Amino acid sequence: MSETAKKIHIPLGTRAYDIHIADGLFSQKKTIASLADFASGRRVMIVSDSNTGKLFGRTLRDSLLSAGAAHVSEISFTAGEKSKTPATLVKICRAAAKNKLDRSSLIAALGGGVTGDLAGFAASIYMRGIDFIQVPTSLLAMVDSSVGGKTGVDLPEGKNLIGTFHQPKAVFMDSAFLTSLPKSELSCGYAELIKHGVILDSKLFAMLETANPFKKDSFSPELLARSCRIKGSVVVNDEREQGQRALLNYGHTFGHAIEKAANFSTFSHGGAVAIGMAMAGTLALKRKLIKEDAVKRQNALLERYGLPVKIRGFKPEIILKAMYGDKKNLNGKIRLILPRRIGEAGIFNDVPSNEILEAIGAHCL
Repeated sequence: MSETAKKIHIPLGTRAYDIHIADGLFSQKKTIASLADFASGRRVMIVSDSNTGKLFGRTLRDSLLSAGAAHVSEISFTAGEKSKTPATLVKICRAAAKNKLDRSSLIAALGGGVTGDLAGFAASIYMRGIDFIQVPTSLLAMVDSSVGGKTGVDLPEGKNLIGTFHQPKAVFMDSAFLTSLPKSELSCGYAELIKHGVILDSKLFAMLETANPFKKDSFSPELLARSCRIKGSVVVNDEREQGQRALLNYGHTFGHAIEKAANFSTFSHGGAVAIGMAMAGTLALKRKLIKEDAVKRQNALLERYGLPVKIRGFKPEIILKAMYGDKKNLNGKIRLILPRRIGEAGIFNDVPSNEILEAIGAHCL
């Protein structure tokens, strides 16, 4: 791997895996050697969406064949959160059967968070579980959803209500893929990077404050690696989200409710999470958990990276109602992650609904 290449190890015992990160990763011989550890002699099915398959499908297919895959097939679905359904999941599993995948076969998730969640879920249940690898193509997937083993699909009642924990065998991140993304897609990923900075890493937050948001070297392998180390350390200590891993849901309880209220069509995931972070910051300020200047820094950074902090056209009561359907709630109470300062947050299960509603309202236009 090149001098700028990074390899992050996620030590989860028998489920341990490595994250390979580099600019031009799939042009490197060592990448083919690493792929061979999982693909050689096996049937592999690439799962992509209608965008990523066209952009990167041939690159991954050629790499898998060079790594010794016995056969490589492909299945795509319409890009977007609306495809993250049980029907698409069944489509992927049926494609696996038609392409004669067996228990020794491999699924390769090529795409953003929706693709990774769908492909990982299919791998976890097809023939009661087969191996899969993650090949994230969006900044959001690279810094968040491709690491940690969460898979799932949405229901009309809420986001990610059906799913499994199924760790990938490896993650391959080529930062060169990010050059194809529009600013709006990069902003979605930056929402998760900012989240990591607010809850766990004040140095990362400061790095983002001084970086050029959309300059190519602003998403260098080093920055991606730093974010993956943060998430990886949390996952290792709390793989199934019984404690500390819940911190990674900062902004998401509000954000998922916004996505649901918008019928998964108006807001990007990153945009909804950004508004959710702003709402959480306001609530933390009202509860005197955090100082005003820290909230202002957070919101200013979100806006600098092209992310919204307010929502238009939605009644606060609708968002609050949607929050009660969140899978992270406990005993009917909304579970929230609130910041204490830049670099530290806490888990709260006892916030009265009227305070939550007030914080939502402060960001509704």
